[in-house]
Amino acid sequence: MIIELVCIVCGRSYPPGDHQTCRICGPTGILDVRYDYDAVALALTFEELARRERTIWRYRELLPVPARILRPFVHVGWTPVYDVPRLADAVGVRRLFLKDDGRNPTGSFKDRASFVGVMKALEFGYRAIACASTGNAASSLAGMAASVNLSAYIFVPERAPEPKIAQLLMFGATVFRVRGTYEQAFDLCRAACERFRWYNRNSGTNPFLVEGKKTAGLEIAEQFATDPSLGGALPDWVVVSVGDGCTIGGIAKGLHEFKRLGLVRTLPRMLGVQAEGASPIVKAFATNSDVAPSGADTVADSIAVGTPRNWRRALAWVRASRGAMIAVSDEEILEAMRITPRLAAVFGEPAGVAGIAGLRAAVTSGLLPRDASVLAVITGNGLKDIRTAVQVAGTPHDVRPSLDAVEAIVQESSPC
Repeated sequence: MIIELVCIVCGRSYPPGDHQTCRICGPTGILDVRYDYDAVALALTFEELARRERTIWRYRELLPVPARILRPFVHVGWTPVYDVPRLADAVGVRRLFLKDDGRNPTGSFKDRASFVGVMKALEFGYRAIACASTGNAASSLAGMAASVNLSAYIFVPERAPEPKIAQLLMFGATVFRVRGTYEQAFDLCRAACERFRWYNRNSGTNPFLVEGKKTAGLEIAEQFATDPSLGGALPDWVVVSVGDGCTIGGIAKGLHEFKRLGLVRTLPRMLGVQAEGASPIVKAFATNSDVAPSGADTVADSIAVGTPRNWRRALAWVRASRGAMIAVSDEEILEAMRITPRLAAVFGEPAGVAGIAGLRAAVTSGLLPRDASVLAVITGNGLKDIRTAVQVAGTPHDVRPSLDAVEAIVQESSPC
């Protein structure tokens, strides 16, 4: 039910089609997909949703793909939301929920975008699809492409973790490990797409990929509206880690669309979290200015983006929600990686738990009130970066095959 694509810089409108950016504004002219919301409202009701499959395809009227296109058969979306009181106490809020998107097929939130991306590639007649990624977008694209028999070409920077590269290769993707930064991999991918006529899946510039990401916002709204155990109302805040900016922008758009359809009455405020070593959007938010490219030095590789492409979308939605942005250190991220599985039984990679670190910092600084209810999106599974997990997890006890040896360690580690 798309009616147009609109440039978020100049407002120029384009008909639905194979467009990536505005012809007038160039690469900075990111497009936004607009729908016939009156028609969508007639079709998308709680009664109808109750009859549908629990994947992102349940929101098909709000996805930019025709029903006739082959879609991935793997189960993407409808990830669980957990009420985690012990972690809430640790970070200092009244109530905390986690949406565990590490439960998606390839272990990350990015499966939502790639689900849509491969369908658009098929719709437009492409035989191959490509992206640049620090890891998760690449893994998800490789998996989704394999499910619909598309060739996948992936460009990753040298710093991409080995488990993510292994996942790419296992799905049959052709992987280019670029001797340079994510930004250089991104530019090389874009040039290769133009030369070899591959479909460009990069969500920093592709308007359709954000539509997949927004399904997390649609799900959050529906889950809180229909599950009494979650309290019957949306939380006060939703916390999201931020790299390019399209994830937080997409989730906020999905929440807003549910309200626009009359399915919820209130909306949460958005808290965006970046790593201090890659925080150009936080700095732009604080200074009310355009983003200036920065370095990208952080353990959270999935948000290690020094030149974000979709920063305008991120800032617009955070400000529209009366939200905030914050940056946290790698030490804070690693501590969040340590405490989240122990207190909430959800194992997230560094970028996946950056939102928990940001939430804790926001409460400590007074940016976010202690009596707030909050949902944090865990964007990636901890097994995505096992090397970092091993560094923060501690070490096992090496013992002889003797019960006495076990007892000595138990007594030593028991509290007095």
